[in-house]
Amino acid sequence: MELIDYSSSIWSISPASLAIMLAIATRRVLVSLSTGIIVGALMLNNASILPTLIYLKDNIISLVYSDGVINSNMNIVLFLLLLGVLTALLTVSGSNHAFVEWAQKRIKARRGAKLLAASLVFVTFIDDYFHSLAVGAIARPVTDRFKVSRAKLAYILDSTAAPMCVMMPVSSWGAYIITLVAGLLTTYSITEYTPIGAFVAMSAMNYYAIFALLMVFFVAYFSFDIGSMARHEKAAMARENQEAEDESGAKGHVRNLVFPILVLIVVTISIMMYTGGQALAKAGSPFSVLGAFENTNVGISLVVGGVSAVIISTVLIISDGQINFAEYVRAWKLGIKSMTGAIAILFFAWTINKIVGDMQTGKYLSSLVSDNIPVQFLPVILFILASVMAFSTGTSWGTFGIMLPIAASMSMNVALELMLPCLSAVMAGAVCGDHCSPVSDTTILSSTGAKCNHMDHVTTQLPYALTVATASCIGYITVGFTESGMAGFVVTAVSLVILIFIVKKR
Repeated sequence: MELIDYSSSIWSISPASLAIMLAIATRRVLVSLSTGIIVGALMLNNASILPTLIYLKDNIISLVYSDGVINSNMNIVLFLLLLGVLTALLTVSGSNHAFVEWAQKRIKARRGAKLLAASLVFVTFIDDYFHSLAVGAIARPVTDRFKVSRAKLAYILDSTAAPMCVMMPVSSWGAYIITLVAGLLTTYSITEYTPIGAFVAMSAMNYYAIFALLMVFFVAYFSFDIGSMARHEKAAMARENQEAEDESGAKGHVRNLVFPILVLIVVTISIMMYTGGQALAKAGSPFSVLGAFENTNVGISLVVGGVSAVIISTVLIISDGQINFAEYVRAWKLGIKSMTGAIAILFFAWTINKIVGDMQTGKYLSSLVSDNIPVQFLPVILFILASVMAFSTGTSWGTFGIMLPIAASMSMNVALELMLPCLSAVMAGAVCGDHCSPVSDTTILSSTGAKCNHMDHVTTQLPYALTVATASCIGYITVGFTESGMAGFVVTAVSLVILIFIVKKR
């Protein structure tokens, strides 16, 4: 059945807007997402009940099974379950508790616990999903012991994941963007840059990602708590014991936490390289690290890494005789159960993202960019538009795919010298909107990694994201007028410092 075309109508944004506003107002994510899904499905099918039900059924099935194969989404679901099991095994065996005791001898205060969580991104930057879930499992027992709120940990996870991944060429994000940029350079016969050279230059002008990362370390070091984050931090400090999940009768060992996590990291990276290499070989291309990351299968890599980590954790538990079989089975059940809420939210988010795609929300928003706008304001307008698009759709990658070609086309037609700043502005805006959106999978997985209420994470992160976004807007205006990436960087830095003082004073 043919769906109604909303590509030129403001109504195209209504399902996403409704879901987001309801989620913020009611704090009931599943109810809000399901409302947006139903409204969008009815709109696409002209309010006809039977076609709407068939459309929803087909969408739900496609999340699990499409084109004769299991959908790649299921790899992420399976990885979530494996990570839940791994976390439960580390807890019930006493390994988390042992790690906390080890860390307490070296980390003397809350500041150190927060900086530990933030610094782990320099090890786990290969993928944002991987970072949010793995670092959450490692850092959460430590931040709990030092009475750091789960909302603060979720903010640290989310604001180090995408900003680092989007600037690293050797990551799933970097490889994807480099592939898109390579296509754009070929399309417009641009030879001044190589794809990797253009990516590095764009990363240097990705003001939102750079300063979102710096803001995390500033917040962690100086306890810069604004908005509802201050309330969550005060509540955590007043609590005697944040969670009892780390307590265990078993005498754990730090190595029983370190080895599975190392295996998780090493195996995941190795399989990413292997699957990417296989794809290159199939295409008849020579092997390269960057090429492997461009063609890797992230989902399968995460699953193999997760299975390997669970196996190693099981072997260590058996060899130490830490728990009996009944406790081991119970840990599996608890681990799977702990992830059911996150998986449900992910399924609803994926469903509404499909509906947003069919509503052609991205196409409508991109059409708002007029050829008559002043050239100097092009970077900041693209930053804002990419932010709105990513916020509405909940996907950075989808925004990259839609907006980067538009930014390249516009800059080629009106100001070639602004091409890289415009592409950088799209990259920055996509990450910004993704950060702020309650329907973003990265946002969902960060609250999952921290075991934080999802809407608590959204509302506590928003003031920080908007502060950095405001400073970034000023920076992109500067770039538009000066055509200098360095000038934009300096102005963004100064603007952010001023905004921090203003916010802190208020």
